[in-house]
Amino acid sequence: MARELTEVGVVGLGTMGAGIAEVLARAGLSVTAVEVTDEALDRGRAHVEQSTGKAVARGKLEPGERDAILSRIRFTTAMEDLAVAELVVEAIPERMELKAQLFSKLDAICPPDTILATNTSSLSVTELSVTTGRPGKVIGMHFFNPAPVMKLVEIVRTVVTEPSVVEDVEALAARLGKIDVTIGDKAGFIANALLFGYLNHAVSMFENRYASREDIDAAMRLGCGLPMGPLALMDLIGIDTAYEILVTMYQQSRNRLHAPAPIIKQMMTAGLLGRKSGRGFYTYAGRDSAEVVPDAATPATGGAAEGARPIRSVGVVGSGTMAVGIVEVVAKGGYDVTFVARTLDKVEAVQHALTRSLDKQVARGRLDEAERDAALARVTGSAQLDDLAGADLVIEAVVEHLGVKQALFAALGEIAKPGAVLATTTSSLPVIECAKASERPGDVVGLHFFNPAPVMKLVEVVSTIATAPDVAATAHALCAQVGKHAVSCTDRAGFVVNALLFPYLNDAVKMLEAHYATADDIDAAMKVGCGYPMGPFELLDVVGLDVALAIERELYTEFREPGFAPAPLLEHLVTAGYLGRKAGRGFRDHANR
Repeated sequence: MARELTEVGVVGLGTMGAGIAEVLARAGLSVTAVEVTDEALDRGRAHVEQSTGKAVARGKLEPGERDAILSRIRFTTAMEDLAVAELVVEAIPERMELKAQLFSKLDAICPPDTILATNTSSLSVTELSVTTGRPGKVIGMHFFNPAPVMKLVEIVRTVVTEPSVVEDVEALAARLGKIDVTIGDKAGFIANALLFGYLNHAVSMFENRYASREDIDAAMRLGCGLPMGPLALMDLIGIDTAYEILVTMYQQSRNRLHAPAPIIKQMMTAGLLGRKSGRGFYTYAGRDSAEVVPDAATPATGGAAEGARPIRSVGVVGSGTMAVGIVEVVAKGGYDVTFVARTLDKVEAVQHALTRSLDKQVARGRLDEAERDAALARVTGSAQLDDLAGADLVIEAVVEHLGVKQALFAALGEIAKPGAVLATTTSSLPVIECAKASERPGDVVGLHFFNPAPVMKLVEVVSTIATAPDVAATAHALCAQVGKHAVSCTDRAGFVVNALLFPYLNDAVKMLEAHYATADDIDAAMKVGCGYPMGPFELLDVVGLDVALAIERELYTEFREPGFAPAPLLEHLVTAGYLGRKAGRGFRDHANR
């Protein structure tokens, strides 16, 4: 049975350590908080006072509760004061030699049954444990920043950590009101191992000038619902911290996707460390400021739509969910829309689906009846492609099959009037193949809407090597008119969102395949620790494992990056017919849900 700890210590009172001390004191434990100098100690005390003061101001703490919390923390520069502690958490800088020296000192000061915990996010807990005479009493206790707010704690056991120590720390995490995942000692643990591969990939995308920092960040926020874009998050974490974590992960994994992108080291050397230095990928109002200020790389508002061709009428080809959604978006944006489906029955079905969607929005107060009627009046259905001859812009939203799209673009190339823009909504196929089939490649662009199109704000505007500049500008102008946020990229597999999202999902499958953690723990780590709206396995089951596998194969085929090769487990699940929610079973059983 787990023992109930009452006396704990925290060494290192930076943002993280001060937050941990506060969390422990909030739970009623007596805390000895240690720093190396009086100045650092004062800063640590100020951190706790400021944090608890904000909680009082927001009505989350009573003044009396705040006073009680502060009274439970003894601030000291004397390491010997930890002699009474039953558990000590270290939260000093992420350098192995510093942590090893500290653990050796703690081993000499603390009683033999004191648990020594490290808050490291990436260093080897095993390596730290052997610097003491009590390796069985050493464990990882990785809190997330800010510790008083973030619910996740990764509990990291080594091969020699005693089971009773794991039980004691798990019980403590529950008492702190945290969600814990218990895992083995591997660089990056769950959250950082998945997060930093993705961040590094985003940095490489920026370094290779595939897309701007603003577009990469907007794509992942709006396309995936992430709380922050990857480059803004790098600035928050600190470029130097990110570099150290990636180096540690690469040294252990030898996975090329963990090798820090060269620009990360260059930025670190130049002192561009992110928010803490006032400049990183973005420029900030000052040191430690969250306010982004314009700099030489900031794009001009509306600049991407300059020189656009005039658009009055839009054509849409297709009758599926995406086509219906695009017809609705474009009609509500004020354009006359002609949509083409293969049969008159499908034309009627699109009209019915469109009316039903708009009626629901009226019922929910999002549209008034006049707006609904005006949108419907702008829409005409047809079963004849020739009826698109007068459209200024035609959007293709048919099945994701290259042969079908090529045949359609060959027809559109003949039917559409000179100067009309032809757009494909493909999410993974080469836009240039459609452009070539049309025999007017300068007029062709990718317009990748996200599903459901009426709800999702993001559109990826994909230019091929042949796309005329005014055609890309026209795509941006359309997006602005219909209330979408457009990001620019060029024609390569995955564009921005899928190219960053699916390698991360693949890494999660590999982690599960290696029996490092359960699907539930991995999902919890990413949702609770990183603020993701869904865990990777939840998302894979929603997307469809067959869809995910097809995209991952496209990425691997194009880039030939070994780390992009689909995980065998994903291949096997698809072969078995376990395709996710639509099949009733994927990584989880959905049959009875």
